[in-house]
This record gives sequence, structure tokens and C-alpha cells, in this order.
Amino acid sequence: QLRLVESGGGLVQPGGSLTLSCAASGIRLSYYAIGWFRQTPGKEREGVSRINTLGASTAYAEDVKGRFTIWRDNGGNTAYLRMNNLQPEDTGVYYCAATTYGDTLSPALYSTWGQGTQVTVSS
Repeated sequence: QLRLVESGGGLVQPGGSLTLSCAASGIRLSYYAIGWFRQTPGKEREGVSRINTLGASTAYAEDVKGRFTIWRDNGGNTAYLRMNNLQPEDTGVYYCAATTYGDTLSPALYSTWGQGTQVTVSS
């Protein structure tokens, strides 16, 4: 059974950077496409970025393009999200999730989720 654990969240000032990690265990991560999602109170969980199984295809939400980078290390069974120039509106709980459906950022199509890591952007 696949299990995902996120880490790397924290408190950062506007303009700062963080790198989130998504460590997989139980099953090889290379079998799954990975997505990163963000949730804030009162809002639905929204897709931030995704990467396919081999890392050759990526996609980003419009508001993070040019600031966030997703990549994966299948040998290390880990996926990452580098977040640069963070802004207060990036604040939320960030989740990584796995899907066998390929190129999608629809949360409903992701079958396995981590517990989330809090990112707070504030001065």
C-alpha cells in the first residue's frame, strides 16, 4: 500500500522560498503521477502542480507559474515542490497525492494523499 509523507513546510516572509518533499513508501513512486495541492480555510482543495511518472511532463496553476518547480527522484521514491517568491496568498496546507490517471490536477482522481504540511507566508 502506498503511503505519502510531506515535509518542508514552515513560516516564511514574503519573497522567501521553501522546498516541500513528498516521501513515498510501500510501493514504488514511479508507478504514479504526483500532484501537489493547496487548501486554505473555507476553500476547496486546489491543484498547484503535477508531474507524470517519468518526470517528462509537468503542469502548474496559473498563479504559481514561474515561481514553483516540481520534480521527482524515482530512485529515491520522493517528489519535490520548490516554491520561490512566496506571497501571502500562497499560505495553506500543502498536500502531495498520487494518481494512476496521468495528466490531471483533479483532486477526485487522486487515490492516495499525504497528511499535509503547513506553509505560512507572513511578515
